[in-house]
Amino acid sequence: MGEQRAYEIDAVFLDRDGTIGGTGHFVHPNQFALYPFSKKAIQLLKENGIKIVAVTNQHRISTGVVSRQDFEEEFRAFGFDGWYICPHAMDEACACKKPQPGMLLEAAEDLNLDLKRCVFIGDVGSTDMLAAAAAGCRKVLVKTGWGADSLETYRSKWSEVTPDHIAENVLDAVQWVLNEPSFQRKTTVQ
Repeated sequence: MGEQRAYEIDAVFLDRDGTIGGTGHFVHPNQFALYPFSKKAIQLLKENGIKIVAVTNQHRISTGVVSRQDFEEEFRAFGFDGWYICPHAMDEACACKKPQPGMLLEAAEDLNLDLKRCVFIGDVGSTDMLAAAAAGCRKVLVKTGWGADSLETYRSKWSEVTPDHIAENVLDAVQWVLNEPSFQRKTTVQ
């Protein structure tokens, strides 16, 4: 018999570029690859019954370089439970483009999530962390992608927000989530 934890987490939101794979810059879904440790992170979340939802700005959809369907197929193949994609141009005002919380609010409504019981893991302070803060989610910044620069060079762009945790990568972030006492409901013996 082993112990199995139950979690007070409705979902983990994951940014794409620089968080789960790539460099932080756009990579077409046909060429995009998960970091090896991202596969393990996704597996751990799934094993613990935690929903995994992608939240990503992808302005190249507006230029026709890539389609929303390309991203949807990618996230489905990676095992995500949902995906929210802002397709708008960089200079276009919208409620969904991070740092606005629109995609998180939409996900909460669609998936019946309590955003206070959700965690956002991303690599960009000025978009991911600000969107998470505006929505009331817990915030984990990873140092992959733009994460190290977000903490150093660009920290002034999001200085009003403090991450709940800073992780080396998404696997480190997920392990923190799974071991954070405030997320654990109870321990059951099986």
